[in-house]
Amino acid sequence: MPLTISPVPRNLATRVTFLFLEFDDLFAVLVLAVVMNMFGRFLHREMFGIPMNVFLQYVVPVLSIPALTLFKYGKPRAYLRDWLMFHLKPHVYCAVERDAEQRVEYMKGEER
Repeated sequence: MPLTISPVPRNLATRVTFLFLEFDDLFAVLVLAVVMNMFGRFLHREMFGIPMNVFLQYVVPVLSIPALTLFKYGKPRAYLRDWLMFHLKPHVYCAVERDAEQRVEYMKGEER
């Protein structure tokens, strides 16, 4: 009875991609398609002879795939998610400004 062999990836750190995009990026493309579908329903126009809702729902996400591929070229894994989180969080531009979330004194002063 022969032994059946199944291939096992040697490097578990390799990226799992589809159309050169990671799972997070494909999720972003699907969210873009949903948003464009909702937005396109309000527009009763045509672009290049194609109804605007069809153009926005299908053409814009298909064109976003190469744009995301170029945007992420040479970047580390999950770069799009980290980039979005960086821009969605509030920034502190001055170190002298008091922290609104800090309720307890961080450093105790010298006791005399």
